[in-house]
Amino acid sequence: MRTEWTPKDLPGRDFYKLMTAVVVPRPIAWVSTTSAEGVDNLAPHSFFTIACVEPPIVQFTSVERKDSLVNVEETGEFVVNLAPERLQDHINASGTAYPAHLSEFDELGVQRGASSLVGPPRVADSPAALECELYSTLRLGNSTVVFGRVVNITVDEAVLTGDGHPDVELLRPLARLGRNEWSTLGEVRAIDRIPYRPE
Repeated sequence: MRTEWTPKDLPGRDFYKLMTAVVVPRPIAWVSTTSAEGVDNLAPHSFFTIACVEPPIVQFTSVERKDSLVNVEETGEFVVNLAPERLQDHINASGTAYPAHLSEFDELGVQRGASSLVGPPRVADSPAALECELYSTLRLGNSTVVFGRVVNITVDEAVLTGDGHPDVELLRPLARLGRNEWSTLGEVRAIDRIPYRPE
């Protein structure tokens, strides 16, 4: 027995809420940008993933015209900060609709770190950050997908393993679920891909 819905069955944002309840878990892009006026913005976006390997491109989606999108369009740069478990309260609070002239860094007491190749700051206490230059945008209905070419990755040495690879158990990334639900890392299990071997 199953229950089914179409977008016509659930008006307004109800179908959106259903989608975000079943497309889980979603990684969080904690995006820092700087406006043309020099105001640093910080906001979480849970529609986020890698879009391309060569060139290295990541993407996040701005639902409606958020400050992150406006700033990226104006300056052509942004930083995706990893959203770690220990900063959950700050990450959630940075989703508040502050006026554009206020910086979430300052309002929430989030410490800035200097980026190496782009103008917007990174979150100093985030264990990893992707510095990005705008590659393109794609408007889809009431949302805009932002594609950024990754020009630099910075990782705290405290979360690196002996071979120089980030350890997910040390990164402790958060994920978004449905409604107001969040998820922590949980159990990690390694399993190798099975190569195809013809008979």
